[in-house]
Amino acid sequence: MRNMQLKDVRQEWNHSRFFFGKNKVMALALGRTAEDEFKDDLHKLSKHLRGQTGLLFTNKTKEDVLKFFDDYRIKDYARSGNQATQTVVIETGPVPEFSHSMEPQLRKLGLPTTLNKGVITLLREYQVCEKDDTLTPEQARILKLFGHQMADFHISVEGMYTPEGELELFNDRPEPIVPPKIQIKAKLQDEDSIRIEDNDDEEESIDEDEDDT
Repeated sequence: MRNMQLKDVRQEWNHSRFFFGKNKVMALALGRTAEDEFKDDLHKLSKHLRGQTGLLFTNKTKEDVLKFFDDYRIKDYARSGNQATQTVVIETGPVPEFSHSMEPQLRKLGLPTTLNKGVITLLREYQVCEKDDTLTPEQARILKLFGHQMADFHISVEGMYTPEGELELFNDRPEPIVPPKIQIKAKLQDEDSIRIEDNDDEEESIDEDEDDT
């Protein structure tokens, strides 16, 4: 729940309530069978609490909810373990956006680089990842260094339970169009900001490990 985008959604929807927790606990509260359900047919909803799922309690209309969440997509950097949504290739040639001091770091990540008159140069075209790859820490780091935001934060609405006790499932929500392959160049970034972002990632990773324990 430390995700900034999710906090922004909660702030914008402060007239409603979001619940995220252990699916088994939420299912127990709703009722897992017709005999112990809180309201009629709620046990049918509890069966859909799988994976990264939450509940939204709102007085907004179905149309308002679907329009907001269908349109709400925020670009973000992909992380290690995410699935690549497209093939990403870095163009050959000079990379003046990076200072010469970063060349050893890029080479350590596997990029075929050299220094040419103090300018980092990519010796040949380099494929960072292929569509549907599971990203390694190195691949995620390269994508972030080159400023390519592959991840797409969004909340998909899977269904709705009405006060009348009816459960409606939504199976045809629109998906964004993603080019299967893209060529990228480095984007000018402040090295200090890169280091700060790296520290933030490490701290968040530590927090997640503490939660797991």
